[in-house]
Amino acid sequence: MNLDFTEKYTLENDLVLLRPLELSDFDHLLEYAENEPEIWAFNAGGPGGKENLVKYLDNAIKQRDLKSEYPFIVFDKVSQKYVGSTRFYAIFLNNKTLEIGYTWYGKQYQGTGINKNCKYLLLEFAFEQLGMERVGFRANSLNNRSIAAMKSIGCIEEGILRNFSTDAQGNRMDAIVLSIIRNEWFDSVKQNLKNKIRK
Repeated sequence: MNLDFTEKYTLENDLVLLRPLELSDFDHLLEYAENEPEIWAFNAGGPGGKENLVKYLDNAIKQRDLKSEYPFIVFDKVSQKYVGSTRFYAIFLNNKTLEIGYTWYGKQYQGTGINKNCKYLLLEFAFEQLGMERVGFRANSLNNRSIAAMKSIGCIEEGILRNFSTDAQGNRMDAIVLSIIRNEWFDSVKQNLKNKIRK
């Protein structure tokens, strides 16, 4: 199955639902944009503040229209609230690779299992529906919380891209690169992640 950028994919389990991000989601995400600036500290281009949220949503939808990214909004079924966003990007269907990133959650939803549930659904879709061979991840090399979260779901560290980008303050930053490949997903990562979610 190929990724159809016009298709409205919904991924869900008992705890979370991911659906395509829309411009109309502004109101759902505004409280995080206005009240939690620390979420955006490690990378430039985050939706910190009302104006940046408008730009963030506009760019996300534009990238989907250009068939280069597929952004989701994350709904927590327990609290019945929209709690963040994530997306597929760096999508190369011919090579059967993509990356998962631009992931963030409101502070009170970090460390609650939301991320593991979202990653399970995204990885399952990528490997089992789209037939991907590699799913990559990147983060600011100083973002220890994000790096630990990626390693906890089974990502393998590949290396560092030196002086790769900028953080929210405009400082140059290194990016760590991690990945999960197809046989790892089926051999161990899927079951291990499922076990962690059950706990």
